[in-house]
Amino acid sequence: MTTASPHAGHAHVSRGNVRNAAMTSGIVLFVIGVLGFIPGITMNYGEMAFAGGSEAKLLNVFQVSVLLNIVYLVVGVVGYIMSRTASAAREFLMGAGILYLALWLYGLIVGPAEYGANFLSTNTATNWLNFVLGAVMLALGITYMMRRGDEAHETA
Repeated sequence: MTTASPHAGHAHVSRGNVRNAAMTSGIVLFVIGVLGFIPGITMNYGEMAFAGGSEAKLLNVFQVSVLLNIVYLVVGVVGYIMSRTASAAREFLMGAGILYLALWLYGLIVGPAEYGANFLSTNTATNWLNFVLGAVMLALGITYMMRRGDEAHETA
């Protein structure tokens, strides 16, 4: 007699997994936002502007502004709060993934921070960080959404 489920070959995606993914994403985003406000970790801190024209760089790589740091902080807090339920966690992962992919596209379209349309003061490294964050969160959200659909069909 075996105790293995008939779906043992498939990775099990639980409510806890999606909640943990959303919580971890929220914490990572929050930490990025906090680090953007710490002199020494953020180089050229004295040249940080609220929006466009900021010369501050997190880890001397990712160009940041006060507004961009606030976006990271707020989205991080939202992710942490929404990680309380599986459905809200999935929604967060999908929504935040789309948001960060939109920020990546925006950064590609408006160009470097020297241009006036780049009100977030992002550079190429920041744009690609936003791409990675967005792609990972969206992929997690889609994975958990698809797995949830599979579970609904199995119980029907």
